Amino acid sequence: MIELARDEKERAAVVGLATHGSMKRQAEEYLDELVLLADTAGATVLHKILQERGRIDPALYIGKGKVEQLAQLVEADNLSLIIFDDDLSPAQVRNLESAIKRKIIDRSGLILDIFAARAKTNEARIQVELAQLQYLLPRLTRQWTHLSKQYGGIGTKGPGETQIETDRRKIRERISHLKKKLEKISRQREIRRRRRTDCFNVSLVGYTNAGKSTLLNALSDSHVFVENRLFATLDTTTRTVLLPPSTKILLSDTVGFIRKLPHHLVASFTSTLEEVIDADVLLHVIDTCHPQLDEQIATVIRTLDELGASHKPLLHIFNKIDALHDRFIMHDLQSRFSPCVFVSAERGINLSGLKEMLGVMIRQSFQEISFTLPVSEYKALSSLHELTEITEQTYEDGVVVVKARVSAKHKEEVARMLKSIGGIGVPAQRQLPH
Repeated sequence: MIELARDEKERAAVVGLATHGSMKRQAEEYLDELVLLADTAGATVLHKILQERGRIDPALYIGKGKVEQLAQLVEADNLSLIIFDDDLSPAQVRNLESAIKRKIIDRSGLILDIFAARAKTNEARIQVELAQLQYLLPRLTRQWTHLSKQYGGIGTKGPGETQIETDRRKIRERISHLKKKLEKISRQREIRRRRRTDCFNVSLVGYTNAGKSTLLNALSDSHVFVENRLFATLDTTTRTVLLPPSTKILLSDTVGFIRKLPHHLVASFTSTLEEVIDADVLLHVIDTCHPQLDEQIATVIRTLDELGASHKPLLHIFNKIDALHDRFIMHDLQSRFSPCVFVSAERGINLSGLKEMLGVMIRQSFQEISFTLPVSEYKALSSLHELTEITEQTYEDGVVVVKARVSAKHKEEVARMLKSIGGIGVPAQRQLPH
């Protein structure tokens, strides 16, 4: 995994572009978030620069005059790093580095650097390295200065492959190797998930730094690492939580989402995000006090849609209400987002209300079924005990009459099993009351 060692904080400037007048406010918000990302990565941001222009400059991203001003600012304040809020092409980076004489990175490169510094487990490190290599591959022209050149003429022929081609081939081979490793990890994770099918699986999702890990700790009385910075958690953590009166669930914390999250990063973290895809219920944790709350919610919903998980039951959890000054905001949010609950994970406010509402959602997801089986089908009955919650079981005239509760994720499997063994009355269902 590519990780840069730092002896001291780098002095940086962040640069953004507003291509339309109406987009200026949004571009300013993006720059504010970029400052937080830079701080998480270990840089001190001394300047925020936003240019308004009709379109992106294909050669420099920003205008030539602004580049000249930036070069003067770099020299005056001894800046070592310039961070751009959008992805830059290899040509743009090369031109900017030539004009400014400082290290240039874009938003994706910064996020990848944060992930590289914070990846602790083997799986997270593999996922980060894969994303880094996929990001690096088209940018080799600027990253590698030792590239050999071939010239025409007798006696000047090269070995048949330039250095950059060799580097690209090695990177592609490494990418293939890492993908195979992640496929193996994904299979192992699937086996572990099968072993816990008797439990109701719930996943925490949300914008980065919304308080997911704090909520996991509060509900499960555990000690998952928490920090008031972006992307404090990369690895999936699962804990057991007991809901009243006696329902046991598995609650998983996942990596946070963010605006302009690099697509190859999402692709690399697929095995981690499978917890979201396979969850029975999603708990969307939201920072109620954040000024860009609506856009953060939209980002999470859009990411869930990309993962194919937008159809799952979703409970909006508005966190950090202890820091909320205007209580009318809660009434507004309640009218717009349903179902929802308001909590403070840090101070333990209304966690009982959250558990009660989650219990209601779990009961809604179960259905009652009744069926009759021959007594000889004791193996099938044993399997049905694992897939359902048997509420009543009576024997009469060589058959067993069963009433049970089955979850939505096991309903089809149970129906197929009963059909294959000739179960009678499949499935006489009714939705459980709230």
